[in-house]
Amino acid sequence: MSTTPLFNRLALIGTGLIGSSIAHAARAQGAVREIVVTSRSTVTRNRVRDLKFADKVVDTNIEAVAGADLVIVCIPVGACGAVAKEIGTHLKPGAIISDVGSVKGSVLRDMAPHLPAAVHFVPAHPVAGTENSGPDAGFAELFVNRWCILTPPQNADKASVEKLAAFWRALGANVETMSAEHHDLVLAVTSHLPHLIAYTIVGTADELSAVTRSEVLKFSAGGFRDFTRIAASDPTMWRDVFLANKDAVLEMLGRFNDDIGALTHAINSGDGQTLFDHFSRTREIRRGIVQIGQDAPAPDFGRPHPSLPADSPLGKKSK
Repeated sequence: MSTTPLFNRLALIGTGLIGSSIAHAARAQGAVREIVVTSRSTVTRNRVRDLKFADKVVDTNIEAVAGADLVIVCIPVGACGAVAKEIGTHLKPGAIISDVGSVKGSVLRDMAPHLPAAVHFVPAHPVAGTENSGPDAGFAELFVNRWCILTPPQNADKASVEKLAAFWRALGANVETMSAEHHDLVLAVTSHLPHLIAYTIVGTADELSAVTRSEVLKFSAGGFRDFTRIAASDPTMWRDVFLANKDAVLEMLGRFNDDIGALTHAINSGDGQTLFDHFSRTREIRRGIVQIGQDAPAPDFGRPHPSLPADSPLGKKSK
């Protein structure tokens, strides 16, 4: 736990998976003295009151940011500009304002014009998450050993950038700084394109008339299960991501289509060596992810295995 709070008052606009996890983690680590949150939905605000991970739940964004020295906007990127316009004149001078969006170029473009010169705008992206959403999905450990990417504008206050970095480190994250443009290209490869592929594959399976939905569910192998987990992500958030990072996603999609074409040709022509070489190279990517601690090396990617029934032959043998 942090010995001295980094901020007196943290305001969170939005209490989905990321917003609620920030609240849990900031409280667990003593990173702030007070947490004030709001959400657009009355039902969600009432649920947050029930869960009690914030010191105060208020009805409006303006109420939330009053007196806050750190404001984090935790909403889909398509709504960030309108919220910045709403709260801009109500921000405390010297406050740091940030976000958690998966796209940074559009966030800079949409939010910065509405923020007064007296506040410090430092966009951020915690590269962490699950397929679950809503205030019940949050937990304090979400950011541990994950990366949070800061994309401060060129004229950003260095002390504010470092203070926000210290906040994310207190929540357990590793911190990297890069330009918004580079961030959007990197995430198009590592996150946005995989989500687009997952949504497509799961949708294709659902529309395939020769295979029933019950068969898709019943006989899902590990790969398809992983795709369904990704494809279960918040549709509003991902709609906004693809529209906001259109150019980078389309560039990566073009390269992916070229690679698919090459593999299609290899399969059609019986070129096993090309397939083997490609699969060997991509296998090393997986090993590298495990080696740097970004996933588990355990079989089935670290998922817990259910116990065998006591009366099964293998269950008896294992005793």
